[in-house]
Amino acid sequence: MAHDRIKDIWGPTTGFAAGEPWPVRVDTHLRDGIHEEDVDHWVQSACVLCSNGCGVDIAVRDGQMVGVRGREDDRVSRGRLGPKGLFGWQGQLRDRITTPLVRRNGTLVEASWDEAMGLVVERSRALLDSKGPLSHGFYTSGQLMLEEYYTLAVIGKAGIGTPHMDGNTRLCTATAAAALKESFGTDGQPGSYTDLDVCDAVFHYGHNVAETQTVLWARMLDRLAGPNPPLHVCVDPRRTKVAEASEVHLAVRPGTNQAVMNGLIRELIHRDWVDHAWVEEHTVGYDELAKTVEPYTAQQVAEICRVEARDVERAAEIFGTSDRVVSTVLQGFYQSHQATAASVQVNNLHLLRGMLGRPGAAILQMNGQPTAQNNRETGVDGDLSGFRNWNNESHVQELADLWDVDPIVIPHWSPPTHAMQIFRYAEQGSIGFLWIAGTNPAVSMPDLGRIRRILGGDQVFVVVNEAFRNETTELADVVLPSALWGEKTGTFTNVDRTVHLADKAVDPPGQARCDLDIWVDYARRMGFTDRSGRPIPRWDTPEDAFDGWRECSRGRPCDYSGMSYAKLRGSGGIQWPCTDEAPEGTERIYTDHVFNTQDDYCENYGHDLLTGAAVDATEHKAMRYDGRARLKAAPWTPPPEFPSDEYPLGLGTGRTVFHFHTRTKTMRATELHEAAPDAWVEIAPEDAGPLGIAEGDLVRVESARGALEARARVSDIRPGAVFVPFHYGDVDRDGRPSRAANELTITAWDPVSKQPAFKGGAVRVTKVADGDGPSPAPDNTASARTSRTSRKG
Repeated sequence: MAHDRIKDIWGPTTGFAAGEPWPVRVDTHLRDGIHEEDVDHWVQSACVLCSNGCGVDIAVRDGQMVGVRGREDDRVSRGRLGPKGLFGWQGQLRDRITTPLVRRNGTLVEASWDEAMGLVVERSRALLDSKGPLSHGFYTSGQLMLEEYYTLAVIGKAGIGTPHMDGNTRLCTATAAAALKESFGTDGQPGSYTDLDVCDAVFHYGHNVAETQTVLWARMLDRLAGPNPPLHVCVDPRRTKVAEASEVHLAVRPGTNQAVMNGLIRELIHRDWVDHAWVEEHTVGYDELAKTVEPYTAQQVAEICRVEARDVERAAEIFGTSDRVVSTVLQGFYQSHQATAASVQVNNLHLLRGMLGRPGAAILQMNGQPTAQNNRETGVDGDLSGFRNWNNESHVQELADLWDVDPIVIPHWSPPTHAMQIFRYAEQGSIGFLWIAGTNPAVSMPDLGRIRRILGGDQVFVVVNEAFRNETTELADVVLPSALWGEKTGTFTNVDRTVHLADKAVDPPGQARCDLDIWVDYARRMGFTDRSGRPIPRWDTPEDAFDGWRECSRGRPCDYSGMSYAKLRGSGGIQWPCTDEAPEGTERIYTDHVFNTQDDYCENYGHDLLTGAAVDATEHKAMRYDGRARLKAAPWTPPPEFPSDEYPLGLGTGRTVFHFHTRTKTMRATELHEAAPDAWVEIAPEDAGPLGIAEGDLVRVESARGALEARARVSDIRPGAVFVPFHYGDVDRDGRPSRAANELTITAWDPVSKQPAFKGGAVRVTKVADGDGPSPAPDNTASARTSRTSRKG
């Protein structure tokens, strides 16, 4: 039965009609030989292998994890689990780092916690004394707990005072946050997953939900299997399962998202599918928007994007004539040229029709990781905690009062430092201490050759919290063994603002510790204190950290003040804002059509979408937004690197259904590894034929920056484009050519969100060797061993 969910990814359908509750279907997977009656007890949690955040119970026997099952009362999943949720937990049961590692004579060797932390504190203290807080940088994940993020945010901002804090959420969801802030004044999803249960149409903008959020796609499939299903529209260069199920598939040329969005906006305006009275009352900027999109006729968009003009018109018609539309957006927009501008246009479509704040009318600017929302809320992404504005002195003072520090300590003299700039400072040596937690930038960052040189250089001291040895740990000076999901207690928040509590089920292996304990230990050894002499942070347990966060969030858009561990334990998830006045949480925000753009409340004052230039407080006040949404506009511009004679194909990278990020866990789960053991290259038949490439051939993909080798899949991707999954690196391929997609990608980022443009750039593909059959053969010799390469002396 377990392997059926590899072949049948989404499981059996349970069709339902609009307005009916989504039926329950409980998915379970227990280790071979274990039956439900063998389980000692079940522990409440939620899945952390995509941004859906499905409720799950962990089966425990003899102090060990032995399985999982979906929680039937969970508001997100109604008992369902995807392949990663069912099988991925098994990947954390082996190959773990169980003791600290320190680098001696170029080699990582085992050490005690005191020795490892002693080295960390010694280097940190020396740099703070000699160079100050700007010598320190922190780069975290979208997979830790809220309590861990907030603890680090307080240490970094109130203890050290560094603006150099970001996470790998910069690589996947920074544009989601930026687009929401640009349009509505603050981060936070307006809608809810339940809007999918009643909508008339679903638009997917660069969002392959069938693979990236399998349980959410199961929810959509169940609506499609019921009476009066919603129409789907898909914008994606690849013919995915989502595209196959869509009424309209706009297979746009890479780098042209903004053009197609401008065209859809123009169609709504010219065909008078605009609620003018609503727009007049609740938005600012309509005239400028209409002027900007005017040149983007359906025919002009067709020429730029290489799609059919009638498809642009039909997509606009569906949006313009449907009463209830849900829009979902993900990496196809976020990691592409003009990322924020295109994503903001999705918001504009809804604003033009007044289609927000009611059932079935929603925007979901999706996250890619399970706790990316918490990273952004707590401020470990560089923003100020609680969606506060770093450029607003009263917001800084609020945090100074809460943390009992001088406001000057809290970094707010310039914009927060984004990840790409943090690595640049580490390259230059101005950041001499870089602490990485729960992420593998030596595979996930763009232009990998450069990233490896930075991390491997003597100019920066690298500390890594990690559970497995990987490409990044092998370049570190100190590696600290981390506890994983199920081995610690904490909360995390999914895309539609649903907060789950995950209780500790088992002890971590060996000497591994949760990240909260590691950072509190560091802060105590460093002696960080507030003005009253109390330690920073004031807590050392997850529940106390959560209570600290509740107070930090009070009165802000992401208000958790009405939540507690006691309320969350046993619940099916609670959405923020949750206050004493709204103790059950809030399904939708902006139901009164008052947005968070007030001068003294907004998270930022906005930016020019084309240049990224920030709007200052005076300019913002002059616009008199006063709770009205911002209609922002920008023309389409060509991307920095279009295909050429030398590199004739456009590059796209992305997630796939069986793996998560750089596979540190999922490649160790047998079912998931066997389903997708190796990388591949998708290429259209029109491009493969002239190159002599057939299904399964070994091909080499080259850009101006690097190359990779993988098997070819001749697919329905649009001609002129290729796709490579980004999960694969060198961890199990000693001495063989790299399979890492980011050998190819450019060092470029969106001017507003600062998110790297992974889906862009130009490549060429050449055949290396014939394949062994009609499809890429899995490499059964691949193993999970790690190359123990030395560096730094």
